[in-house]
Amino acid sequence: MSRVYVICFALFILGQAAFARPLPRVVTDFNKDWKFYLGDNAQAEEAQFNDAQWRRLTLPHDWSIEGKFDEKNPAKPEGGGLPTGIGWYRKTFVLPADAKDRHVFIEFDGVYRNSEVWINGHSLGKRPNGYISFRYELTPYLKPGKQPNILAVRVDNSAQPNSRWYSGSGIYRNVRLVTTSKIAVDQWGTFVTTPKVDNSSAAVRVSTNVRNTTGKPQQVSVVATIYDAAGKQVAEQINPSLTLRDTLTTVTQGLALAQPKLWSVEQPYLYKVVTTIKSKQGVEDRYETPLGIRYFGFDAQKGFSLNGKTMRILGVCQHHDLGALGAAVNVRAMERQLEILRAMGCNAIRTAHNPPAPELLDLCDRMGFLVLDEAFDMWQKKKNGQDYHVDFKQWHRRDLEDQVRRDRNHPSVFMWSIGNEIREQFDSTGTHLTKELTAIVKRLDATRPVTSALTEQEPDKNFMSQAGVLDVLSFNYKHEGYPELPKRFPNQIFLATETAAAFETRGHYDLPSDSIRVWPKDGKTKLTNGNPDFTASSYDNARPYWGATHEAAWGAIKKNPHLTGLFVWSGFDYLGEPLPYPWPARSSYFGLIDLAGFPKDAYYLYQSEWSSKPVLHILPHWNWSAGQTVDVWAYYNNADEVELFLNGKSLGVKKKGNDDLHVMWRVPYAPGTLQAVSRKGGQTVLKRTISTAGRPAKIELTADRNALKADGRDLAFVTVRVLDDKGNLIPNADNLVNFTTSGPASIAGVDNGYQASLEPFKANYRKTYNGMCLAILQTQEKGGNIKLTATAEGLAPASITLQSKP
Repeated sequence: MSRVYVICFALFILGQAAFARPLPRVVTDFNKDWKFYLGDNAQAEEAQFNDAQWRRLTLPHDWSIEGKFDEKNPAKPEGGGLPTGIGWYRKTFVLPADAKDRHVFIEFDGVYRNSEVWINGHSLGKRPNGYISFRYELTPYLKPGKQPNILAVRVDNSAQPNSRWYSGSGIYRNVRLVTTSKIAVDQWGTFVTTPKVDNSSAAVRVSTNVRNTTGKPQQVSVVATIYDAAGKQVAEQINPSLTLRDTLTTVTQGLALAQPKLWSVEQPYLYKVVTTIKSKQGVEDRYETPLGIRYFGFDAQKGFSLNGKTMRILGVCQHHDLGALGAAVNVRAMERQLEILRAMGCNAIRTAHNPPAPELLDLCDRMGFLVLDEAFDMWQKKKNGQDYHVDFKQWHRRDLEDQVRRDRNHPSVFMWSIGNEIREQFDSTGTHLTKELTAIVKRLDATRPVTSALTEQEPDKNFMSQAGVLDVLSFNYKHEGYPELPKRFPNQIFLATETAAAFETRGHYDLPSDSIRVWPKDGKTKLTNGNPDFTASSYDNARPYWGATHEAAWGAIKKNPHLTGLFVWSGFDYLGEPLPYPWPARSSYFGLIDLAGFPKDAYYLYQSEWSSKPVLHILPHWNWSAGQTVDVWAYYNNADEVELFLNGKSLGVKKKGNDDLHVMWRVPYAPGTLQAVSRKGGQTVLKRTISTAGRPAKIELTADRNALKADGRDLAFVTVRVLDDKGNLIPNADNLVNFTTSGPASIAGVDNGYQASLEPFKANYRKTYNGMCLAILQTQEKGGNIKLTATAEGLAPASITLQSKP
């Protein structure tokens, strides 16, 4: 075909597009104006059902987080001790005028769980998996014109227990209405790969599935265009005069990009690919796909490399809940978590143990995090009586295929995990299923390795490793066995998918610090002075029987370079799984950061090891009993030594030995001021000071951001601290703080990070725990000044003013 013909054909198509037509693809936020009912009603699916008395709300929504903590709730403490049950959602809408003779779809990013959807009384289908994205076509059942259409969704989370952690309940992820022409890119219909990349050029391959539902062959052109981060076109490929004969046609295009800017964790540069389908009638579809150009590899001797640079995977495991907000997706809340983790030096996230919200992957693309994208916590063999094992046989193929198709264009995703601590490890069914699931992934994406988080480090006991198809052998815990892995599994690549699982309660310290607590011993509750105690020491000296301290786990990784990296269990505390602590403990103790988002002391251990910025952190607080011997620790980096002073008197200089991760002084307590000074080459690097706090005197409010978006979704996280008259934090303050707001915002949640607190998350009050608590403000869809005021009996109040702009 001549170049002249190609240009003329393209100009003809563009000219036709000038005539007025509906936008080729319309994606509408469908989160507003839903009605909700907690309970069951057999008539609620019917279009004529009267829902006038139902609650109005905006999605995403998690009804469990709104409930009361109760040990008797069916989800049990392991599920957060919050209510589950059955709920209904209904939405009335009028079909857009430009939807005539077009296809209309409803897309759900996640509904927990066992959802069934109806449109105008017609059942569209069921989806049991609570973490998977799915869509239904509404077109055949829609009413035209201004007639109302009724969408109804039943969510059944009543069969319990079905999770080993807090799941949430409801339509907890985003919903969209998508309108397309009869010639359009299929759902998740593009796959963009970079088969050849170096610093001078990149070959980009775009594979597009185009669906033709006109009932007859259609002639189209398919244009793939690459735009850089500034929106400038940098490459284009036109395939003119293609005939779409079948309902689904795959179009493959190759583009060349000179001097590409590579995506990395330090500089996460993003391009985008726009696929445009044109016919004689004009533009039929325009579909965007993210593109991060990078190359990576695993080597049994050299480890993991990204863009040719060897690096350690420094990751954390993350459950999906957002603390006081529950499971309801909020982009700003996820972004804040990632910001806190990035400041620690973290460069990777493991989505434990299920497909994440797509917005999390968008954030990781933009912020520069590697993602281990995980599919299942169990296969056919159960971990809980009503968990996914009841649906695995019927649904695992569809669920896994949908996850891979949805997520495979994210540059942050560098590996797939087909399971976590799967019980089929222990018999031959594990070999068969490992081969099947790996084949499903490889058929859809051969560009990334496949792994599964294993527990058994002996080859003859691990039937999943015997399948011989896992690209990377990943192991949870048992760090003592790391040195033997290369002998047991020759020429294999290794990753530590879970390490530590150490316990910490922020701001609590058990002395002496070098005595390891395995809590609770023999399944009994920890006791202090004969009373039940639901705290854990922040000296990194408390762990469960299966885990390790953070220092022991990270130290083992450092000594065994054949481990390409690690994922610490866990980044943040999460709701549920307080094990082995009994009720009233209702959230985990494993996080480096508590449920409110306040770093624990072990956070600074990793920051001193993973971050290049200077770190000096000393612990504990300095309010103790007279004459008590207190262990003072310091985490530091970028320095040779640390000197400690008490009330100006030197307590000596300490230096880390080869295997040390902290230094320590045993200090007879005297009130006053501790000061640590780190030095390098005799020059001061950092100073840190902790002073004995006096009586509680006032409240301090600090917001993570002062400027907010007036979009009804943005959040401000306001830290509340109880201080003495000199500005020192009161380390044991438990004052009840009341909050009031004025301006276009509301309180979305409150928390204090204590794992056994039974105060509600949805309230305008909260007790401080060890001197701190949190208030979360959510904007409205109008701008203005937002004022938060905090008061407590006997304390000077505090206010903070934020600005919200459209």
